[in-house]
Amino acid sequence: MTIPVVTAPQRAGERLSGLNHVAELRARFWPDSWQDVERFFTRLRDTRDLHRAENARALAAIFFLANIPLAAHQRPLSELTREEKKALISAMNHLRAVVSLFPKRLTMPL
Repeated sequence: MTIPVVTAPQRAGERLSGLNHVAELRARFWPDSWQDVERFFTRLRDTRDLHRAENARALAAIFFLANIPLAAHQRPLSELTREEKKALISAMNHLRAVVSLFPKRLTMPL
């Protein structure tokens, strides 16, 4: 007997809620992942990267989406408040949710 597979696409908001819920569960049962977040930001802030200007804009977008004031964008991440860290994780999850909806095979206009 074959069990039919039933799936339904999730909206970006539903996926965001799920990702944030999973992040909260991870915080309860596993070690803190803040070092991974700091490593990600360090990589994107690398001045030797050929795409550093684009990376800086991507970071600015994450901070903007998290509603973190411009003055805090260059501060060390360790100086962010607990609420700012939560907002940053939520903003990153929001981007993950939206990116999952991108078309799979993008082509550059010629």
